[in-house]
Amino acid sequence: MILAGDIGGTKTNLALYDWTIERTEPIRLESFPSADYTSLEDILQEFLHAPMPPTPADESATIESDTADTDRRPTDTLQVSAACFGIAGPVIDNRSQTTNLPWLIDGRHIAEQFTIPIVRLLNDLEATAYGVLLLRPDEIEVLNPGVPPTQRQALALIAAGTGLGEAILFWDGSSYRPMPSEGGHADFAPNNDNEIELLRYLRGQYLHVSYERLLSGPGLHAIYEYLRDTKKNEPTWLAEKIKAGHPPAEIAEAGLKGQAEIAKQALDLFASIYGAEAGNLALKALSLDGVYVAGGIAPKLIKKLQDGTFMKAFTNKGRYKRLMSNMPVKVVMNQHTALLGAASVAAALSHASAR
Repeated sequence: MILAGDIGGTKTNLALYDWTIERTEPIRLESFPSADYTSLEDILQEFLHAPMPPTPADESATIESDTADTDRRPTDTLQVSAACFGIAGPVIDNRSQTTNLPWLIDGRHIAEQFTIPIVRLLNDLEATAYGVLLLRPDEIEVLNPGVPPTQRQALALIAAGTGLGEAILFWDGSSYRPMPSEGGHADFAPNNDNEIELLRYLRGQYLHVSYERLLSGPGLHAIYEYLRDTKKNEPTWLAEKIKAGHPPAEIAEAGLKGQAEIAKQALDLFASIYGAEAGNLALKALSLDGVYVAGGIAPKLIKKLQDGTFMKAFTNKGRYKRLMSNMPVKVVMNQHTALLGAASVAAALSHASAR
């Protein structure tokens, strides 16, 4: 049995897998609101000591014995051979100080506390990169088919959610090797007068304006506030919905449904900046094999990403427009890709240690 986790600023997903070599579905998967816990260890304590759902063998035994005590098995009777966690933050020496949570996560400490032989920490985009390599065609939406080269080169991965993550996958001659980065915290570079004014607006609030300040859930809200304060075209009904609900979700819904011009403008700006930064990453990685757009936001805004705004900004690189147009661009629709990637790494570690 292996344990995998995707640790984000908003939620923490944990799953148990009976994974040996090939991809399999989790035996158990649970999601926890990260801010409700003081540490990852607290969540693991709750998750690993909860009863397991019955397996087919358990159900057969229940029918044969006609007893209720075999319906569920406590997790602590299982042997977890390896664990891997994708974490939203830099991982150094198997430790991470999370970016959007006050947590210090130490792989060695987790291994000792929960008696797990091998615990590996990965940056969340590194975990997502491993997961991307296992996706099925029906878990992807194509924004640009492109014309990849005959010889494999590199892939790029960008993911906006609670924050903004970026990663590169380079071809080592036999497989793609994910390489994490913290590129989402690089300086925001405006492309037109409107984005210059947006930067000036945000500079009044932050000493450093990164791409994450714009390409994230809070970033969409920040773009909306800029338009609200400069265009003065916020309808009262939307202001009330935003105040009472979850601002990014309310803005996205109003924009996608065409209910408010300010929300449509916010999505236009968001998609354009997202495409531009995805193109920046593609140039730096020379990701001729393609770019994957992952994270929690892309699937929810897929219709917006498909209307051409994203790809126009992506290819708008002057003399390199043709090169950019040849790069495949795909949106990852599987919301558990980071978890899938972490599970694949844990399975490989478990398999290697069993040899």
